[in-house]
Amino acid sequence: MSGSRARLGTITTAHGVIDTPIFMPVGTLGTVKAISVEELDHCKAQIILGNTYHLYLRPGCDVIKHMEGLHEFIRWEKPMLTDSGGFQFFSLAKLAKFSDEGVAFQSHIDGSRHFFSPEKAVEIQMILGADIMMSLDFCMGHPASEKQTMDAVNKTFMWAKRGFDFWQAKGSVNNLFGIIQGGMTKKMRSLSAEQLTGIDFPGFAIGGLSVGEPKDLMYEMADHTIPLMPVHKPRYIMGVGTPEDLVELVDMGCDMFDCVMPSRNARNGQLFTSMGTINISNARFRFDKEPIDEECDCYTCQNYSRSYLRHLYKSRELLAYRLNTIHNIYYYLDLMDKMRNAIKKDRFLEFKKNFYSKRK
Repeated sequence: MSGSRARLGTITTAHGVIDTPIFMPVGTLGTVKAISVEELDHCKAQIILGNTYHLYLRPGCDVIKHMEGLHEFIRWEKPMLTDSGGFQFFSLAKLAKFSDEGVAFQSHIDGSRHFFSPEKAVEIQMILGADIMMSLDFCMGHPASEKQTMDAVNKTFMWAKRGFDFWQAKGSVNNLFGIIQGGMTKKMRSLSAEQLTGIDFPGFAIGGLSVGEPKDLMYEMADHTIPLMPVHKPRYIMGVGTPEDLVELVDMGCDMFDCVMPSRNARNGQLFTSMGTINISNARFRFDKEPIDEECDCYTCQNYSRSYLRHLYKSRELLAYRLNTIHNIYYYLDLMDKMRNAIKKDRFLEFKKNFYSKRK
C-alpha cells in the first residue's frame, strides 16, 4: 500500500471467513446491547465479541455447555471472539488478587470467590465455543512504574505460554491469540512483543491501550508495536476506539478492533456521522426532518428523522436505544467497509484525507 501500512487480509474460522480490517461489536453478555442478531446482520457485522469473565459468572458455563455453546445459545451463526477476562480483572482490581498462578477474585455480582488460571481461561472459552480466544494477560493502567510494567510483562508471558500449551494439549481448538503488554514505554513493548511472538499463536493483540493515557501516547505505542507483530498473522488492538482511532490505526497496519463506544454512546444519545459526532438531544434537532446522516444506509437513517429520534431519546423511550445503536454499529462497520475498498484500490491515503475533510 503506497504511503501507508494499511492492509487487507482474511481470517478463516469454523463459522466463516472474516475480511480485515474489521471492527467487532461488543456483546459482553452474549448480546450487543439493545439490538438483535438479525439487526447485527443488517449492519454487516462479520464477527462479534463476548466476554469470558462475565459469561462465566452469568449465565455460567453449565448453562452454555447445556445449550451447546454460545453461538447456539444466542443464535449467532457467524464468527465470535471472546476476551480472556484480563481487562475486567484490571477494571475490577479491588476485587482481584494476582499471583504467578493466576487471578483470585470475587464476583462483582454476589461476592462469591473464584480463580482464573491461564489454563482455565482457555478452557472456559472452549466451552463457550469461541472462534478466536484470547490468552489471559495482565493489564495495567496509566501511569505505571517500571517495576509494575515489568511484572505485567513477565506475568503476561508466563500465562501466555501456559495457556498456549494447554490449548495445544486440548487439540488446538479454533484460534488462540497472544496479547502484547508493556505499558507506555517502547522498551517494554518491544520486550513483550519479542516474548509473545516467540510463541506460535495464530494471531496477536495489543492490550493495555486506552487505559487513561493521552491520545498521542496511545498512537505512539501502537505505531511502535504493530511492526513488531508477524506480518502474516492478524493484528488486533483491543478496546480502541473512536472512528478517528480506527482510521489512524488501520493506516498503521492493524487488522482488528473492538470497543463499546458505538453501542454505549448510542444509549447516551451520541451518534456518529460522516460529518462528525452529534448529540441527538440537542434542541436544534427538534424540527429536523433529515436523517442522522444523509450518507448512511442503515435502517434508522432510511426510516426516521432526527426530530423523531430526539423525541424518543428525550422521552426515554426504549426504541431510542435500539434505533441509535443500529445506526452507530452500522456506521462503524460501514466505515471499515469503506476502508477495505480504499485499500483494495490503493487509495487509502485519499480516503483518509476525505474522511477528515468532512468532519466538523
